[in-house]
Amino acid sequence: MAPRSARALALAALSEWRRGRRFADAILHEVLSVSALAPNDRGFANELFYGVLRNLTLLDFWIAQLRSGAVDNDSRDLLRLGLYQLFVLRTPGHAAVFETVELSGRRNRSLINAVLRAALRRAAALEAAARTQSLATRFSHPTFWVQRWSDTFGSEAATRLCEWNNEPAPLYARINQLRTTIDKFLTESPSTRQLSERPNFVRLNSIPADALARGDCYIQDLSTGLACELLDPQPGETVLDACAAPGGKSGFIAELMENRGRLIACDHDRSRLETLQQNLAGLGATSAQTILQDWTADELSPQLQLGSFDRVLVDAPCTNTGVMRRRIDVRWRLSPTDFKRMQTEQLAILRHVVPLLKPGGSLVYSTCSIEKEENEDVVERAKTEMPSLRFKEQKAVLPFRDQFDGAFVAKFTIAS
Repeated sequence: MAPRSARALALAALSEWRRGRRFADAILHEVLSVSALAPNDRGFANELFYGVLRNLTLLDFWIAQLRSGAVDNDSRDLLRLGLYQLFVLRTPGHAAVFETVELSGRRNRSLINAVLRAALRRAAALEAAARTQSLATRFSHPTFWVQRWSDTFGSEAATRLCEWNNEPAPLYARINQLRTTIDKFLTESPSTRQLSERPNFVRLNSIPADALARGDCYIQDLSTGLACELLDPQPGETVLDACAAPGGKSGFIAELMENRGRLIACDHDRSRLETLQQNLAGLGATSAQTILQDWTADELSPQLQLGSFDRVLVDAPCTNTGVMRRRIDVRWRLSPTDFKRMQTEQLAILRHVVPLLKPGGSLVYSTCSIEKEENEDVVERAKTEMPSLRFKEQKAVLPFRDQFDGAFVAKFTIAS
């Protein structure tokens, strides 16, 4: 039976996430898809679920202050939910306690009630204690992340990055000029705010359902456009988007090409390829053709002929550390060994796509990571291991500096 309240839905999602088999966004999408909750309640469920995941370490610190004995997993989820409402959302105490206790079973009801009421009595002391804790506890990031970013960017930047990751992510959209014009979109969507840095991007106050259905815009952060702009595809060219799903960058490339020429958009997963096809069709990207291609395999699709592409975009699989505030549970899923693992995969993709370029062609490598192993180190190894590449330039977006999601792009050309 589907959860009947926002709190029950969030609790069900937390219980599923704790099993560790699925990503947070997929879990929430599934539980919301079978829910009959009103839009406001759906939004509240979203806030509760993601808010708890953003604050896991801090919430568990408070639980440890309030309860010296063992806490079973189901009770811990309930206490996290209740404490998040009390100390982060500032929900009135009686409502937060009553509604959370109502979700508990007969076995743990008295425990949940006692701990949350103790939290109300000791609120000032608990919050003061939290302020004395480490950055990793206060902002709920594994210690290795804090240490890594402090070593790389400095302690002040690491603090700002942790703060950034815990903020709710605003919504941005790219105006799709294959379907509409910037002026027309702004006239028809007066609640959106055009970005001065990129006039084809807007900040959204709400989901523009009608505009999305028409393909007039695509939800996309400003930093994602950097790779497409650096690629600079021209009308009439043959272009490859090697890791294209879900299709935001492919759609932008088709727009920059004015739907003239040939755009091949690939992905290795059939379900993701279906999403890619649907998104490109909705955006009106008629120049695009989608292909199932696994770059870790030696076999190439027949449509991928050596030396046939003017430009190639490799928006490589990565750890997503530049978009942690959107990929809420990434911080809990990654370990220090993942950076080298991802680098191996990223270089393998580059080795496969470089021979597809025409002499004089261009290649752009991009990630939504801010980690050196996946960005600058890949560029340096590509220079050494792929002698036909000529390095041109690279750019990085850092959230704590640039106030947008993190991204990295590097451009190469192929020797003529």
